[in-house]
Amino acid sequence: MEFNSILFDLVLIYGGAALLATFFLFIRQPVILSYIILGIIIGPFSPFGTTLISDSANIAQIGHFGVILLLFLVGLNLHPNKLFALFRKASLLTITTCSIFALTVTLTALAFQVPPRDSIIVGVALMFSSTVIGLKLIPTTALHHRHIGEVMISVLLFQDIIAIAVMLFFLKDPELTLIQAFPLLILKGAALALGAFLFVKYVLLWLFRKFDTIQEYIFLLSIGWCLGMAKSAELLGLSYEIGAFLAGVTIAISPISLVISERLKSLREFFLILFFFAIGAQFNILQTKEIIFPAITITILIVLLKPLVFDRAFKMIKEKKHIAKELAWRLGQGSEFSLLIAYMAFHHKAITENSSYLIQLTVVLTFIVSTYIVSQNYPTPISTNKQLRRD
Repeated sequence: MEFNSILFDLVLIYGGAALLATFFLFIRQPVILSYIILGIIIGPFSPFGTTLISDSANIAQIGHFGVILLLFLVGLNLHPNKLFALFRKASLLTITTCSIFALTVTLTALAFQVPPRDSIIVGVALMFSSTVIGLKLIPTTALHHRHIGEVMISVLLFQDIIAIAVMLFFLKDPELTLIQAFPLLILKGAALALGAFLFVKYVLLWLFRKFDTIQEYIFLLSIGWCLGMAKSAELLGLSYEIGAFLAGVTIAISPISLVISERLKSLREFFLILFFFAIGAQFNILQTKEIIFPAITITILIVLLKPLVFDRAFKMIKEKKHIAKELAWRLGQGSEFSLLIAYMAFHHKAITENSSYLIQLTVVLTFIVSTYIVSQNYPTPISTNKQLRRD
């Protein structure tokens, strides 16, 4: 894509987002929703004939950088020792809740006469919660310095690992079975983590200490490390997000991680706007007529069932009642990984086009409903209620 075209697209996106977000603030609605709706309105599949951006693929790739930065910043504030303790606590809870969600959604899809194989994939795709929505809507102070943020991170990251394992089903070497591919994935992840920790300990931290007065260099080195780890993870068959998170965790052992975190927040927000816009722009609402009722039904099921199940599960591991309830509602939506699974499954002809759109529409609807519920009831950086607006 030519530079002039990219620049014009950015003018349309950020200009339109500013206008629509202003309107949403006046009517006391979360601004994240305005980015998704803007993508639907001016994207290539606009149902209103107002297409201004005909190709959203490049915008989606650029916007994905915001997700990578988000996971990098989360890792920067989570010491490795604390991470291992959280994973031990969250592993059984995450596997159990994912199984319940997958089974329930699969049975619901079957009730709507979705083919059996499609129903299973729909159920598996929709068992995850959104890392981006979950972390975007929790105040930074809670995310980095309070127990509720740590528990949320552990559950979401463990879900991400499961999601990557699911995607292996479509990406794995045909000569390997899934049982063979998954241990190989774990070994690759462990090798990447070990290599990263050694590099940080003997090279990166030395460079930070030697040139810590040159802010531009610290910024450049941080971004380079984040993107280098993200690409390394992707080359190993993991994901950009896992690599970025490991990049952050490896630096978290140094006090400089807090400085880096503060300097990257604005850059993260810039790219996350593109990410949410791309979700709306890549969604063809005109193709959802046949599955709109099943999608609405499953959406209602997810936004009610997930909080109920998570609330009960968190209480069983001895979380306080108010923390369990808040965490449960913050995790009550589909996931960006659900969209990836939908795209991949359709590309590999594992599901029909209608089933793929069923997953996509459900995810978008759960994003909208969950964001609204959380922003109206719990502290978020984007709340229209001054008493709930916290960062």
